[in-house]
Amino acid sequence: MDQKLLIYAAQNILREIEEGIHIVNREGVTVAYNEAMEKIEGLSAETVIGRHLLEVFPNWTQENSTLLMAMSHRKPVQQKMQSYLNLKGKRITTVNTTFPIFDGEEMIGAVEISKNFTDVTNMSEKILDLQAKLINPEKYKFQVRTHFTFDHLIGRSPSFMEAIRIARRAADTTSSVLIHGDTGTGKELFAQSIHSASVRWDKPFIAQNCAAIPDTLLESILFGSVKGSFTGALDRPGLFEQANGGTLFLDEINSMSEELQAKLLRVLQESYVRRVGGQSDVKINVRIIAATNEDPFELMQSGKFRKDLFYRLNVIYIKLPLLYERQEDIGLLVDHFIRQYNESLGKDVWMLSGEVAQWFRDYMWPGNVRELQNFIESAMNMVTDEHVIGREHLPSHVAELLRGQTRAEVRETDAGGQTSSDVVEEDAGGRTCAVLQRGDETLNDYLKSIEHGEIEAAMVHFEGNISKAAQSLGLSRQNLQYKLKQLSERMVE
Repeated sequence: MDQKLLIYAAQNILREIEEGIHIVNREGVTVAYNEAMEKIEGLSAETVIGRHLLEVFPNWTQENSTLLMAMSHRKPVQQKMQSYLNLKGKRITTVNTTFPIFDGEEMIGAVEISKNFTDVTNMSEKILDLQAKLINPEKYKFQVRTHFTFDHLIGRSPSFMEAIRIARRAADTTSSVLIHGDTGTGKELFAQSIHSASVRWDKPFIAQNCAAIPDTLLESILFGSVKGSFTGALDRPGLFEQANGGTLFLDEINSMSEELQAKLLRVLQESYVRRVGGQSDVKINVRIIAATNEDPFELMQSGKFRKDLFYRLNVIYIKLPLLYERQEDIGLLVDHFIRQYNESLGKDVWMLSGEVAQWFRDYMWPGNVRELQNFIESAMNMVTDEHVIGREHLPSHVAELLRGQTRAEVRETDAGGQTSSDVVEEDAGGRTCAVLQRGDETLNDYLKSIEHGEIEAAMVHFEGNISKAAQSLGLSRQNLQYKLKQLSERMVE
């Protein structure tokens, strides 16, 4: 009975898991092939099961198939990128982790876990091709422009003006810049503004988000590849070569593995880049602006950010404030976005209603300026011929979220007789909870607890639907998944 239960559980796991699972026996014949793998490769289980790998995938060999490699070497193959043609002639790109299966000392097969990066790879190749055309110095010189300058940075709060002051100084140098800012605070806007005001303004500005891309793929995107360096690899320059003479903006650099950080450091120190699988070095002249959505000093201390890379990048440090810390800027940003969407949507909106304006002042803005822009755009699409944005123009989940942030100040006396002001909030269900903790909690911990509370509330409200929760928070799905992972790790600790 227990064995049947285990078999039933395994079958359900194989059916429901998002990653592709491919299991072969010692002869290389497929014995298991789940639904996720069917979707990745466009083949049915009936087509694959019972057939040898090399029969189904004609471009594979004993040397480049990760399943056959794992059995041949009798050890796991970790995070290996493959690009190949399936039986229908469709090109597939996956990142595989493969383990040989042993029964005691006897090897009886191998299991492969695949993540689908076909769309990501195709899009990356198209972007690289387009960028290569745009940065042709002879034909496309005047198209290599950024979209944002310092004139596009809106705000007058002291902390925001200090960030702009440092950024303007950075524009006058060629040194590396490290920008620290939460999601939606405008890290790329600052990076583009620095580039636009620098002597490199007429050279390429290329941005790459380092999150949600496996190291094997990110390495070839950054450094380029040589044909044959991995299955399906082509001769292609990387972003460093394409950004030569200009600026390369690496966002969420903290998501890089330590190994890839070491390779990046070598490029920065030597000003040479070697393509993946290549034998020769290419001289480059690229300014790096890096960004992280976590405190880089804490990342360095925890070992997630190499100290040598941190010091190489942190020549000029810019800290971007949270929108909630820029209360005096909310009205300016609201007016800006209303003007922007009046023009693009053909509306004639003048202002927010007093009620909505108060909600905006009280809201914590976990998604920062990007979330504010999303709220305004959503409301503007609901406006017909009105001139004022009221609660009726806000999507129901936004109105509920904003109403749930109504706060009242409560003064409490602690055990030592000292008084402190705690802020409590009332959610849509009438429940109250403290949002400003007392004691020795740091501001950073406090802000993280607020963010985590917002995420938990959104996930509960949308019954675990990540896409809907991400939209309500003004985050991308990938960014919310990243934050949920952080939250789960924090809870385990």
